[in-house]
Amino acid sequence: MSNTQHPLKTAAIPSTTPATWLGVMGGGQLGRMFAHAAQSLGFKVAVLEAEQDCPAGQVADLHIHAGYTDEDGLAQLGGLCAAVTTEFENVSAVSLATLAEQTFVAPAASGVSIAQDRIAEKQFFTDCSLLSGVQPAPHRIIATAADIDAIPAELLPGILKTVRMGYDGKGQVRVRSIEDVRGAFADMQGVTCILEKMLPLAYEVSVLVARGADGQAVVYPIAENVHRDGILFTTMVPGPNVSAASAKQAQDAALAIIARLDYVGVLCIEFFVLQDGALVVNEMAPRPHNSGHYSIDACITSQFEQQVRAMARLPLGDVRQHSFAVMLNILGDVWFDDDSVAAREPAWEKILALPGAHLHLYGKAEARRARKMGHITFVAESMQQAQQQFAAACTILGIAQ
Repeated sequence: MSNTQHPLKTAAIPSTTPATWLGVMGGGQLGRMFAHAAQSLGFKVAVLEAEQDCPAGQVADLHIHAGYTDEDGLAQLGGLCAAVTTEFENVSAVSLATLAEQTFVAPAASGVSIAQDRIAEKQFFTDCSLLSGVQPAPHRIIATAADIDAIPAELLPGILKTVRMGYDGKGQVRVRSIEDVRGAFADMQGVTCILEKMLPLAYEVSVLVARGADGQAVVYPIAENVHRDGILFTTMVPGPNVSAASAKQAQDAALAIIARLDYVGVLCIEFFVLQDGALVVNEMAPRPHNSGHYSIDACITSQFEQQVRAMARLPLGDVRQHSFAVMLNILGDVWFDDDSVAAREPAWEKILALPGAHLHLYGKAEARRARKMGHITFVAESMQQAQQQFAAACTILGIAQ
């Protein structure tokens, strides 16, 4: 099977007759917001997703009910669409390569496959460090019991992470001793893992960067993130603790990384800022990202419109931020009171009464604890005002601050 990227020699220009179609692999909320952006530009959108009632399928012009490796489904998507993207980093890179034989795929399988494998990702970041100036955290591959025996003392305490299929804190365990590593490795069924040294973290930032097929790249303002239980809780942009020097270093590193990948599309790169101000690259997501949702309401061009522009080979959009923004992730927990098993609808009318509040719900029929159900972005003329509305929303929704 060829891994050669199918060329799209000219831009995919929206038209009505015949319609110009764009495709997305994955039916989640990122696909839903991609569809909204593509449709607003005049494209029709086809979604490939096996799940019947999915957020992206609800709004797409065509929902192809098929798995990510289904040959017939891939043939239908690739034959219809001028270009195809993905909203889920664990879509098979082989499927993306198959699609690339029929149509233009952005990002390409080569870039996605690196992001899917923590070993490949860490090696790529290390290779990029001469250009980016930023290294990943010290780490060690753990594939056997002998690897555990050979762990150097300075690597602990650390975080043991599965090499593949980890997201939102899944497949990650904090470990303080060799015995902790043995237990966690056994609990993970002995799959290959990476042990990363825990560093003195001051805060985490993420950088959204987009690149066109012509090599043009743009980078968004620095987002400062707070996580709870491994899931993004809130994002503040511009990051209130981020110095101008740290912001420039992170943005320059992101531009170097996306160029080295020869990547087309939107890429999110997460960095740690340590207590001494040093920057460490953590991981990347080959798609729009939860921490970039603020861009829908606070930037000239949202991350999703940027994704459309890049894959369609249209000019990239203006990334200027016109308002201070705080984004609150809405999990299914807010549908429940304490230990109650009966769900009830949150007081959205009170949320919408808050100045600068933009509510985005993802169309998921069932609320479950820790499930991403939506987000709220608060935009204001100052970060203090945005944070005040964020605090008010947390009170309304019963979220501890």
